[in-house]
Amino acid sequence: MSHAFQQCIHPDCQASYDIGQILTACETCGSLLDVQYDWERIAVPTSLLEFETRWSNRLNPLDLSGVWRFRELLGFPADEQIVTIGEGQTILQQNDRLASVIGMNPEKLFLQYEGLNPSGSFKDNGMTAASTHARMVGAKMTACASTGNTSASLAIYAGVSGLFQCVVFVGSGKIAYGKLSQALDYGATTLQIDGDFDDALARVRELCAEHPIYLCNSVNPFRLEGQKTIMFRVLEGLGWEVPDWIVVPGGNLGNSSSFGKAFMELKQLGLIDRIPRLAIINAAGASTLDELVNDNKLQWNDGRNNAAVIRDYYASMDGEDRRASTLASAIEINRPVNLVKALRALNVCDGVVRSVTDQEIVDARALIAANGFGCEPASGATIAGLRQLRTEGVIAASDRVACVLTGHQLKDPDLTVAYHTDDSEKQAEKLHPAGVHLTPHANSPITVRNDTAAIVHALGLA
Repeated sequence: MSHAFQQCIHPDCQASYDIGQILTACETCGSLLDVQYDWERIAVPTSLLEFETRWSNRLNPLDLSGVWRFRELLGFPADEQIVTIGEGQTILQQNDRLASVIGMNPEKLFLQYEGLNPSGSFKDNGMTAASTHARMVGAKMTACASTGNTSASLAIYAGVSGLFQCVVFVGSGKIAYGKLSQALDYGATTLQIDGDFDDALARVRELCAEHPIYLCNSVNPFRLEGQKTIMFRVLEGLGWEVPDWIVVPGGNLGNSSSFGKAFMELKQLGLIDRIPRLAIINAAGASTLDELVNDNKLQWNDGRNNAAVIRDYYASMDGEDRRASTLASAIEINRPVNLVKALRALNVCDGVVRSVTDQEIVDARALIAANGFGCEPASGATIAGLRQLRTEGVIAASDRVACVLTGHQLKDPDLTVAYHTDDSEKQAEKLHPAGVHLTPHANSPITVRNDTAAIVHALGLA
């Protein structure tokens, strides 16, 4: 028997729904939903240290999973209902070389590298949970809108489990080929919509509302339950000590929303004694949260945020036909569906929001890679944002900071090659329209004659 239920996040509603219902919004007021738990009826460990015992039982697929080994903290399914493909085998890596470059003290900067997931991105943390709930409710078809990573993740879970037919919607020209290739390879039916991600999401939500199709975007509250575990693994990597800051790219705001919920619950359960601060980093070309929070002073306000501010902002956006535009395609989103939950996370975590330019993003991505972790462009927003917050003095050099790297380098190899090459045609195609150019971080290939003496000379050995 599940001790979980779905609940409206609006404090003046708080309508509750059974765990077996397929919902993406409150039927009473239209607000977002949380998965909530009757914690008194769940055997939650009294210390996070107890989760470490599962490392000795890694032949059990649930204990191998970096999501489900924390299953008491997302206890909506029975064990036999869980769909897992070994997600969450990620690492938290201290990186002193990178820390020195951006003005952090040694032993203070940590990178949470989610590119090691089966589909190469953090999305697998959430998709294992969404796929599990889809199985619980007997779904036969799953769907999502995507800038790339979500479609790859949903497709791999459908393909490996064999439980679902999978349909993915992508915007026209708004997906990196490395990500699109995964959805195609894993057997998803892929529909390319004439529009951007926001258009694709609107269409897939309409489709799922009218047909028996299970929606797997992050408006699905079960997806966010899985993404909480990224923070559990950060704590695990720090010996269960809470860092001072978590830095994460913005986008659809599912990660930041789930992180806020994770820390809120851990504190409620007495498993941590304090909550870290949160920095959400937008791309300047997709800066909705930044503008609403910093310019329009939008706040959580105990769940009674000023909805008129959001409506007016979106109306202005539509009137001017402003579209998200950034080389970091994973966060190229104008209307983040988890906006209100992100406001809650900022409140819970005393958080801040910043925006960084595409040039800053791709330079930071190259810097991260040069120090050992090849990651997708959106991941570069974390280090670019950290640099900005260090310059402002918001984050101190002595603060312990964990930056989430959301996806693998090979998610967008074309951009990486364009950044490092001096091939003007390749650069013009991928970089110049966004005003991005080669920098000292670029590592251009050297053209050399097919001659040993020339090679020796090029390597500076002569």
